[in-house]
Amino acid sequence: MSDLARQNVSGLTGGESDLTRRIITMHRRDVTVAWAFVLGLWFSIIFVAIGTWSLAPTGGARTALLIGGAVVLIFNTAAILAMLRHYREDRDFMYGLDIQFLDEAREAKKGRKHG
Repeated sequence: MSDLARQNVSGLTGGESDLTRRIITMHRRDVTVAWAFVLGLWFSIIFVAIGTWSLAPTGGARTALLIGGAVVLIFNTAAILAMLRHYREDRDFMYGLDIQFLDEAREAKKGRKHG
């Protein structure tokens, strides 16, 4: 793991480069969005379970629906946690490439405007 990957993502220090700050900012935003999706999924499944509870014809049907909803929640949450772990492990490489391409696209766009 690189030195940059070992840095604490929760805070920025004065000695970090502009690239490091941009990587940390992009990573932090992606983590926030991923957790927002997880929370949204949990709230949606719970809302649907409560809203449709009386529509299930039997206790067995309710149990099956609850188990199905729980499986969806568990697997989707686990998948997003795995994705976040992968992002954290390869943060420098992935976000560094993104930033490089964004900068190149910005320069190309600027070049088209001026010439």
